[in-house]
Amino acid sequence: MKNIVEELKEKIIACDYKVNFEEALSLYSFEDAGQLFSAANQIRMAKCPRETSVCSIINAKQGNCGEDCKYCAQSCRWKTSCKPSGLIGLEEAVEKCRKALDFKVPRLSLVTAGRALIGKDFLHLLECFRAISKQCPRLKTCASLGIISYQQMLDLKAAGVVRYHHNLETSREFFPNICTTHTWQERMDTLLAARKAGLELCCGGIIGLGESRSDRIKLALELRSVDPESIPINVLSPIKGTPLENAEALGKEEILRTIAVFRFILPHSTLRMAAGRKSLGANGRDAFLSGANALISGDLLTVSGTTNEDDLAMLKELGYIPV
Repeated sequence: MKNIVEELKEKIIACDYKVNFEEALSLYSFEDAGQLFSAANQIRMAKCPRETSVCSIINAKQGNCGEDCKYCAQSCRWKTSCKPSGLIGLEEAVEKCRKALDFKVPRLSLVTAGRALIGKDFLHLLECFRAISKQCPRLKTCASLGIISYQQMLDLKAAGVVRYHHNLETSREFFPNICTTHTWQERMDTLLAARKAGLELCCGGIIGLGESRSDRIKLALELRSVDPESIPINVLSPIKGTPLENAEALGKEEILRTIAVFRFILPHSTLRMAAGRKSLGANGRDAFLSGANALISGDLLTVSGTTNEDDLAMLKELGYIPV
């Protein structure tokens, strides 16, 4: 008799079976972790192309954020080492994009702190995107500018932006435990506005916030309903001065179990390892043998990342084909 891991794996590969909440919980607690990871990797190989993508991010405006996200060093409500900086200049933005292409990074996102980028700041960043589109035509640009309007999404698309990034972070139910200055639904509405405007979506979350396995599964199921082109998986890196500075770190096996369960729920998706990948050791290598199939390379806003050269070498060694 087949166990649940083998049964669900075969159903997913054969007919794109959609794993439900109860089945996902059973997968999470399956005793043989190695078998779970191997099955997730087999689903990835069957349902995803060998081609993978590496992207990077630019911190285009740092700190002085009025929101109270408990994990974030950029909130002005917490006393952290984060040093606020103004909006990036046009020439600096273009130069960073040129360097990304030099390092064989085909996609780059400009990220700003704050609830939403509006007014003159937003218009300035539109100019940056227009210049990048003109001077770095081979680079695919993404934006992460907070909870902005549908019209702003249309403006971004017209300026050459391809994809909008906005994480749901965690389940709808757990979200009020990590942020009270805006709602989970506002984040979802932002994603829907971006999709309506014709932008691709980059949307995922953070694990290790104190959420339960059930919360992580609920997040994955919500992501399945939105079907983002890219799903970043972040592992909390506790930052001194934030309310979560003493959060208990997730063990390596728990992180890999989460990645594997996400792959069962999202068999076709690009699961992109982001912040916290280094906590797995060996540059996060095991994540790419447990269901993950893409990554964010370079420095990650307020925590350090890895070098593009090391990341590309690792992916090629594992049999991936970086695009």
